[in-house]
Amino acid sequence: MEITLPDDRYLGPDPKQKDIAMQLYVGVKNLPLVCPHGHVDPRLFSDPNYSFGSPADLFIIPDHYVFRMLYSQGIPLERLGVPRADGGEVERDHRKIWQLFADNFYLFRGTPTGVWLAYELRVLFGITQKLTSETAQSIYDQVAEKLTQPKFRPRKMFESFNIEVLTTTDAATDLLDHHKAIHASGWTGKIFPTFRPDGVVNIDAPNWRKNIDDLSAASGITISNYKSLISALENRRAYFKKMGATATDHAALVPHTAELSEAEADAILQRALRNQSNANDAARFTAHMLMEMARMSSDDGLVMQLHPGSFRNHNDIIFQKFGADKGCDIPTATEYTHNLRPLLNKYGNDPRYTLILFTLDETTFGRELATLAGHYPSVKLGPPWWFFDSLNGMAHYFDQVMETAGIYNTAGFNDDTRAFPSIPARHDVWRRASVNWLANLVVRGIVDLNDAEDMAHALAYDLVKKAYKL
Repeated sequence: MEITLPDDRYLGPDPKQKDIAMQLYVGVKNLPLVCPHGHVDPRLFSDPNYSFGSPADLFIIPDHYVFRMLYSQGIPLERLGVPRADGGEVERDHRKIWQLFADNFYLFRGTPTGVWLAYELRVLFGITQKLTSETAQSIYDQVAEKLTQPKFRPRKMFESFNIEVLTTTDAATDLLDHHKAIHASGWTGKIFPTFRPDGVVNIDAPNWRKNIDDLSAASGITISNYKSLISALENRRAYFKKMGATATDHAALVPHTAELSEAEADAILQRALRNQSNANDAARFTAHMLMEMARMSSDDGLVMQLHPGSFRNHNDIIFQKFGADKGCDIPTATEYTHNLRPLLNKYGNDPRYTLILFTLDETTFGRELATLAGHYPSVKLGPPWWFFDSLNGMAHYFDQVMETAGIYNTAGFNDDTRAFPSIPARHDVWRRASVNWLANLVVRGIVDLNDAEDMAHALAYDLVKKAYKL
């Protein structure tokens, strides 16, 4: 049984539409990859000899998309080698981990993860056999052997993927040592940081007090009040920008925005510094700090991304045993129209400001997000995110968003992944989904082929470069 990747995969069954889609795809499939938002560790590129380790290290242990599915079927994370927060015992034999993965690989049939993994195994590693219980160890050996070769070092893979630029996501307190090492090495790959201040502006964030101390150390500004916090954040933004950053990133359970007076903001911060703040304080302070981040973006030109609506660490037991980012984040219903009105009334018409909005609530695509982006000059829509980074998610996005917003009020595609080898697979899915949608418009006479060719190029390459100022 072989892995099959048909040339016309993911395209609709209508022959005329498929022919047009393939024609459009040929025009965009080899365009450079622009990766303006993701969570790839810059450490991969700071060391020219960095090795991914074993096949289990690469595909399973760090990838919450993978072990989330396996855990849903009752497989303990310990058996998959996922490190415990307390240093407790987990499976160390990577062949056993891989065998367990292969025994249950059928679980990924029809899922985005299954699509990405099939591409990675077949296209990147040249594996022709399907991963099954019987082929597990043979495929392990093949992948392990490839991982010893120089061309499977991250820098070489970056070049072979035809990545034009890749940005990481970095805490406001990060000293960016790996980015400095990349710059100093003379390697020409473009790896830039992205400023993420959640750990210091959300006063209910885990380890917030320590993060404030780290921010003081990183900025050289002792944070004792609201004014000094703002100064420290502006200091770090300037440093990130000096290191090549063009964007910031912000997460909030709800995208609520509201402006406090400086005295009110300082009073909340003082309570937090004394460990006396409450949930209402945290919500009000986050809402105010989103306004402050918009002000700073208007001043320094950094594009502001907002990723709301994820109930983080929903499973307390897993969070306590393994920590954050272990596949336990669950989407919640999210409201944008009223929550963002204070911010958009103040900054949404400012030509210096760009806000890229994401959602985990698909019901908002047509009702709120498309209409906001279709009006406010500052607003752009990010692509389908996380659970919707899929063929169905993309199809729904095109169907619900594009008539109202048009494609030129969107930000193209970003891969938003920690799994570096999955990047070309994710872009390939987006490009195929895009041309499939465009071909349908051509067949129905909504756009002509020339317009569709321009639109395909924009969706694959132009829009993301413009939105993120790359």
